[in-house]
Order: sequence, then structure tokens, then C-alpha cells
Amino acid sequence: MQVVIWCGGRGTRLHEMTEFIPKPLVPIGNRPVLWHIMKIYSHFGFNEFILCLGYKGEMIKDYFLNYPIKVSDFTITLHSKESKFHSNNLEDWKLTLADTGIETLTAGRLLKIKNFLENGKTFMATYGDGLADIDIDVLLNFHKKMGKIVTITGGHPYSKYGLLEIAHDNIVLSLKQKPKIGEFTNIGFMVFEAEVFDYIKTDTTIEEVLMDLIKDGQVVMYKHENFFHPMDTYKDYEDLNSMSNSGNTPWKIWENRE
Repeated sequence: MQVVIWCGGRGTRLHEMTEFIPKPLVPIGNRPVLWHIMKIYSHFGFNEFILCLGYKGEMIKDYFLNYPIKVSDFTITLHSKESKFHSNNLEDWKLTLADTGIETLTAGRLLKIKNFLENGKTFMATYGDGLADIDIDVLLNFHKKMGKIVTITGGHPYSKYGLLEIAHDNIVLSLKQKPKIGEFTNIGFMVFEAEVFDYIKTDTTIEEVLMDLIKDGQVVMYKHENFFHPMDTYKDYEDLNSMSNSGNTPWKIWENRE
């Protein structure tokens, strides 16, 4: 099954980093957030990716074209330009990197990569900036059981603000820093049937398409109650790298569940 990842947005809320690189290449530790997302899927055996590129997409192309050089020791003979890599640990990934435009909206990007998808087959899609300790196999089983066109994953992100509990006389009883939001929000990790393209007629957002599908009763939500963290702001960048540096990496299911 193929996995589509939206990688084309400008990432304006993370402008401190995205002024220079696209948001999917913003690093966590020594690897881009995009790499971490792809590792989540590949842990469950899903190794074929379609990357919808846009803003600074050439940098993502360059990253993967030169990936063996970036992650391996190698010997090169300069005169003959022959090289030998000393690592067999490269991921078994098949990537299609598709330029879907700078200003194209998310559903419009799906239209532009439709020809790269297996005809009539189920596919998955997610954003290039969110991490979760999600069980993809359980998600897919839920999707098949429910029998609808789209399954979205709902999670509980953390609030960026402190939550005050006050008494009737305005005395503050408690202050919870970055509490988990009680309501569900769409955190990506979606599953689509090919019929979704019946609802995409023009360049629009995936949220607009979902609203039309919801009206027809064709969207279900898989509840993810565990870890989720976006790479949305500079504070998110700092938080995720602090977690990585301390070894607190719940999204690394390829390490944590072996």
C-alpha cells in the first residue's frame, strides 16, 4: 500500500527554520522530521512513498538523491569517480518525489499525484510534520472494518497555553502547563479509498473535501489516545529535539517495540 505525504507547505509558523529549508526537512536529532514519519510507516512494512512537493521541494529531492552519502561511510576514487559504500543499513524505501506546485492546496496536490497511485487501490496519507506512536496495522484494520471512503485519525495535541482552574471567588486553584486538549483533532495518518477522487474536482483543501464526505456519511475517525506531537512552531522544534536528546522518543516505535 502506498503512503502519500504532503510536503509542499511554506510552514510560516516555523519561519525561523523554514526561511532556509522546507518544514519536512526540519531536523529532530540528526534526521529530518519527514524521515521519522516515514520510519513509522516502514516499521509496519509500508515502504512506498509519494511525496507531494512544493515550497523548496528541490531540497527534499536533493536530500534523498544524496541520502546514501549523508548516512553512510564511503570510499571514493576521485580519478574514476567510483565509490563504495560501507553500510548495508539503508532503508528499503521506494520514493516518488512529485512537484505539485508552490501554492497548490492539499486536495489539489492529491489530484496532481493521482497517476502515481495504484489504480483503484486503498492508500494512506499524512502531513509531513506530525509524529505519533500510532499502530498503522490497527488503523488499517479499523478502516477495513468500518467500510467507509475515509478514515481520519483523531488525537489529543497538547495546548500551547497553561490551563487555569479557578474557584468561584477567582482564586486560582491550579495551573496546568501544556495540558492535553480533551477534544479530538485530525492529526493526519489518514486512509483513503480511491473513491475520494470523486469528491476532488478542483484545487481545494483536504478539509473541504472531508466536509463533503462527512455530509455523505463517508468519514470515520480512528481514536489515537497516546502520543502525538506536531512540528508546527519553533517551540515544537525545541520540544521534540529536547525529547530526542533525552532519549524520550515515544514516536520511535521502530526502536521501542523491537
